[in-house]
Amino acid sequence: MELNDIIKAQLMDAHDLERTLNRMARQIVEMFDLDESKAASFALIGMQTRGVYLAARIRKIISEVDRVDVPMGILDATMYRDDFRMRLKQPVVRETRIDFDIDDRDIVLVDDVLFTGRTTRAGLDALTDLGRPASVHFLVLIDRGLRELPIKADFVGRKVPTLPGEEVRVRLHEMDDKEGVWLVGRSPSPTN
Repeated sequence: MELNDIIKAQLMDAHDLERTLNRMARQIVEMFDLDESKAASFALIGMQTRGVYLAARIRKIISEVDRVDVPMGILDATMYRDDFRMRLKQPVVRETRIDFDIDDRDIVLVDDVLFTGRTTRAGLDALTDLGRPASVHFLVLIDRGLRELPIKADFVGRKVPTLPGEEVRVRLHEMDDKEGVWLVGRSPSPTN
């Protein structure tokens, strides 16, 4: 968390996160009737950065529980965002790595938090530049509402209605010092 953050609530701990990802993996297997014969027409694609780790965890669950090895890719949609030129600092562009053809494949795009819908729209634009999937479904750990674009997730870990000025912070052990999900607000900046 950052210096001016006020933690309002812990929404998920490590156990809740694991349980939620297990449930979402089950939903994917059921929706796509996944078995080894159908794995070649399916893929998970994690959006940079935390969506990549969530997709990897879901892939591992499907592999361990159902013995189905599904392909997984990594997508960075930074340059496809409609607001990247408006930001004050230079955007950080990360790796995109999709080592399979996405044409005619059922894709599940994975991200950590759905808020305005702009990152998801950018991800869809980036995917269509790479090919034409049979379908694209969206999985998100937290849907916090307050959408600016008509985007809806197909798989939702938890819906958390938020107020303007609040944020949802997902922390994963692969890249953070703690594991869980928190609702945070900003403390007012001191004025001089």
